[in-house]
Amino acid sequence: MENTGTVECHFRLQPCLNLFQLNRMPVGDMVKPLLGHQNGGSDPNIAPGASNKTIGILGSGDFARSLSMRLVCSGFKVVVGSRNPKRNASLFPSAAEVTFQADAIKKTDIIFVAVFREHYTTLCDLSDELSGKILVDVSNNAEVNHHKESNAEYLASLFPACTVVKGFNVISAWTLQSGPRDGNKQVFICCDNQEAKRAVGEIAHTLGFTPVDMGALVSAREIENIPLRLLPAWKIPVFLAVGLFLCFYTYNFIRQVLHPYILDKKNKFYKMPVEVVNTTLPCVAYVMLSLVYLPGVLAAAFQLYHCTKYKRFPDWLDQWLQHRKQIGLLSFFCAALHAVYSLCLPMRRSHRYLLLSEAVKQVERKTDAWVEEEVWRMEVYISFGIMALGLLSLLAITSLPSISNSLNWREFSFIQSNLGFVALVISTLHTLTYGWGRAFDESQYKFYLPPTFTLTLLVPCAIILAKLFFHLPCMNERLRRIRNGWERGRYVKFTLPRASGEFSSGESSSIV
Repeated sequence: MENTGTVECHFRLQPCLNLFQLNRMPVGDMVKPLLGHQNGGSDPNIAPGASNKTIGILGSGDFARSLSMRLVCSGFKVVVGSRNPKRNASLFPSAAEVTFQADAIKKTDIIFVAVFREHYTTLCDLSDELSGKILVDVSNNAEVNHHKESNAEYLASLFPACTVVKGFNVISAWTLQSGPRDGNKQVFICCDNQEAKRAVGEIAHTLGFTPVDMGALVSAREIENIPLRLLPAWKIPVFLAVGLFLCFYTYNFIRQVLHPYILDKKNKFYKMPVEVVNTTLPCVAYVMLSLVYLPGVLAAAFQLYHCTKYKRFPDWLDQWLQHRKQIGLLSFFCAALHAVYSLCLPMRRSHRYLLLSEAVKQVERKTDAWVEEEVWRMEVYISFGIMALGLLSLLAITSLPSISNSLNWREFSFIQSNLGFVALVISTLHTLTYGWGRAFDESQYKFYLPPTFTLTLLVPCAIILAKLFFHLPCMNERLRRIRNGWERGRYVKFTLPRASGEFSSGESSSIV
C-alpha cells in the first residue's frame, strides 16, 4: 500500500480474496470489498499498519467467523479461542489460528468477546489469564432494556481487572463480510478508558468503518438498544398517514357507499376495496405533502414574530421539522399507489358493466357522448397528475443517502425545497382541475358533506399563500436578515472614519 493522498490496494489472487476489486478512494472512506471464500489466506500487503497486531476472538458463531475473516483480510493476525478448536477450525479462514480459549488469551491484549450474555460466566475460570486485557463486548439483547444493566457493564463486573469496551454490536455479520456501506458504516464505541477506546477505534477504522465515540461505559445501554429499534423515526409519520387514511376513507365511505344505500337503496359496497381506496389515497398524499412544507412556514413565522433565529423552536415544531423526510416519502408512496389504482380502474368487471350500460343508453337516446369541457378537464387533470408524480419521484430519489451524498447542499436544497414547492403547486392544480365545477354542484354535497377534494385544499392553499407572502420584498429581506443573525434590539457599534481613512478612537455611532 502506498499513500499519496489515496490508497491503492493490490490484492493477490488467493481464495479468500477472489471477489476483491481494485479500489481507489480517500483514506478516510476506505471500503473493503466483498469477502469471498470462508477458508483463505490474507495478503500482508493489504494493511501494513495492522500486520503486527494480533486480535483475539472468543466464540465460534456467525459473528465471530465473519469478524475473523474481515480482520484477516485487513492485515491483522487473528487467534480464535474455542472450547472445541478441532471441530471449529474448518469454519474460520486458514490464516486465523484456532486454539483453546486460554491459549488464545495469552497471545493478544485485545479480545473480542463474541458470546451471549448468559455464557459470560463460563469465562470466569479464565479470570487470571484475562487480567489486564481489553475486552470488546459485541453482544446484543433480545429486547430493549431486557436487563437492568447493559451487557458490557455486566461483563465489566465479572472481570474487574479487565478493561471492557462496548463496540461493533450495531454491525451485522453480513456487513462484516460485504463491507461497510452508506447506512451501516458507523461503529459506536464507549469505554471508561480512553486508550482502550482509541485502540478499538483504530481497529474499526482499519476495517473501513467510522468509529463514533459515545463516551463512558454507561452509554452501552443506549448502544445496545440501537439494533433493537424498529424504524424509530417512522413511527409518528406512519401513525399520521394511517390516521389520515382512516379519516378520509370513512368520509368517502359515507359519501360514496352509505349515502346511495340509505337514500336510493342502491348497493354500492363493491366500491370499498378499490374505488373508495383510490379516492382516499390522493387525499392522504396531498395532505402529507403539504405537511412537509407547513413546518417551514411556521418556523419562518416564529422567527419573524420573535425577530431572532436564536430562540429555540417548540419541541413539537422541532420534531415536526425532523420528520419531514419520512412524511414526504409516505406522500410519494400514497401517490404511487394512487397511480397504480387509477390504471387498474378500467380492469374491474363493475367498470365494464357500467361502461356497457352507459353505451346502451347513448344508443337508445341517440345522443353524442362527447363533451368538450369534460374532455379538456380530464386531459389537463391527468397531465398535472403525471407531472406531480414525476416531481415526487425526484424528491424521493434524492432523499436516498446514496444520491443525496453525491449532491452539494445547494443542489439538495434546490431540489427538496424549490422543486418540492413546485410539486405542491402542481398537485394543487391537479386537485383544482379535478374539482372543476364540482365544488358548486349541489348534488355533490351528500349528507350536506362537501366533496373530499375541497377539504384537502385548505392546508396546501394556506401554505402557498404564506409562501407568496414571505417572498414579498419587505418580508423576504427581513427574514433574510434574521437568518443572517440580525436581532431586534441589538446594536452593532462601529467607529466613524475620518477624512484620511483612519478611525477615530473617541467617536462612535450605532446601528440596529
